[in-house]
Amino acid sequence: MTWTERQRAMLAEMGLRVWDVPAAGETGVAASGAPAFAEVPLTSRPPEAVIKAAQSPVAIVPKAAISSALGAASSMDWPALREAVTACTACSLHQSRRQTVFGVGHPQAHWMIVGEAPGEEEDRRGEPFVGRSGQLLDNMLRAIGLSRQASEAPDPSKQVFIANTLKCRPPGNRNPLPEELAACEGFLIRQIELVQPKIILAMGRFAVQSLLRSTAPIGQLRGRVHHYQGVPLVVTYHPAYLLRNLPEKARAWDDLCLALDTVEASAAHLARGA
Repeated sequence: MTWTERQRAMLAEMGLRVWDVPAAGETGVAASGAPAFAEVPLTSRPPEAVIKAAQSPVAIVPKAAISSALGAASSMDWPALREAVTACTACSLHQSRRQTVFGVGHPQAHWMIVGEAPGEEEDRRGEPFVGRSGQLLDNMLRAIGLSRQASEAPDPSKQVFIANTLKCRPPGNRNPLPEELAACEGFLIRQIELVQPKIILAMGRFAVQSLLRSTAPIGQLRGRVHHYQGVPLVVTYHPAYLLRNLPEKARAWDDLCLALDTVEASAAHLARGA
């Protein structure tokens, strides 16, 4: 694969240095004498492997198991849902929030990013994934041609919609409580239904637990395609975790490549069947 200068810059912001993959017959040795990808191995799965994984759901949450959580949100359109989130007092988090954090991005984006809970900066600005973790996420997305800004990529296939499992910040950035996750779950479910994404990227432990109903560590769940209500889902680390654990950035990049290959393989499969 040949990387553009912009992609190289974005990957550098993630802490990843790359060389172009050598063409057939080349030695795979960089000018310095180091093997290509010697510093960080960046892999991309073949479409056949992705299609096979996508046809073998690992964790599908039955609709009957979550129908009770939808409540009134199940029939809301975007304006009504946003208003309901803003006015929500279903748990004690409304007492300490500055404002709710509804979500951001294209309402019919092909990609949906689901994070954990808002932090202090998100609580102040009312937008998910801002600050250093947001900058890292934006760089990761831009490296594969995606954006949360419509002005940068008006095409829904190049856009993401970003939402959190919780719409209010827990005091002191503590972990979400089960009752708080349950109170917010209907909002997230409805957001996914409205977006109808082609792929979901679950970032962080609580996002993964909410969507897959699994308590397994992220390290055990990443690297393969799961499903949420029939939508392919890829598990990866939260950007805030990556900022504290720099070596894991290479694995997060692999997760992005898996998600990208899954979307492309699905599109190719549909095109062949058309």
